[in-house]
Amino acid sequence: MGPVEDVTAGTRERVARVILEHGRTTAADLAQQLELTPAAVRRHLDALLADGLITEAEQRGQASRGRGRPAKVFVVTDTGRHHFVQAYDDLATSALRFLAETAGAHAVEAFAIRRVAEIEERYRPQLAAVAPADRAAVLAEALSADGYAASVRPAPGGAAGEQVCQHHCPVAHVAEEFPQLCEAETAAFGRLLGTHVQRLATIAHGDGVCTTYVPTGRTTS
Repeated sequence: MGPVEDVTAGTRERVARVILEHGRTTAADLAQQLELTPAAVRRHLDALLADGLITEAEQRGQASRGRGRPAKVFVVTDTGRHHFVQAYDDLATSALRFLAETAGAHAVEAFAIRRVAEIEERYRPQLAAVAPADRAAVLAEALSADGYAASVRPAPGGAAGEQVCQHHCPVAHVAEEFPQLCEAETAAFGRLLGTHVQRLATIAHGDGVCTTYVPTGRTTS
């Protein structure tokens, strides 16, 4: 079946969701993934741009294609992320503030460690069942199932390793104030993957994607 002219009410949400999950995405990619005509995709992109939910940028590392301009890519804005954020963020932040004020910063750290310990326990059997070289991909699959829209990419610049990219973080707005959540998650990734990992970027700090560098050839289990 070829591309269709989709005018359903839910299509715009689907377009935004694909951009959120895949990061920097071109209109052509969207048309192919959603099986829509370029005109239909453009209308939804224009509406999302007008609402401030996405923004347009030039594709990184894309040389000019002949006389034409480099392909444009679309990324979700902070306003767009709010569109997907659960309403309990404010309550969660208030609760952690109260915990910090009454029990101290160490209590927030203990909470963060306890939270990721539960996630780590669920993920561990999945990662233990595969070879070390496949663990990053399995971790990304598990994270995606929990709403983090994760993927694995080769490390740039010829570095020996991979990057686990989380295009969505359900707790990003809480982690803006309490980075202990990110720190505990990074430590858990290292234990699950059996190697030292490095957090390069986080949505909580204003980056578009949470990016964790995973070196290859240095597994400890």
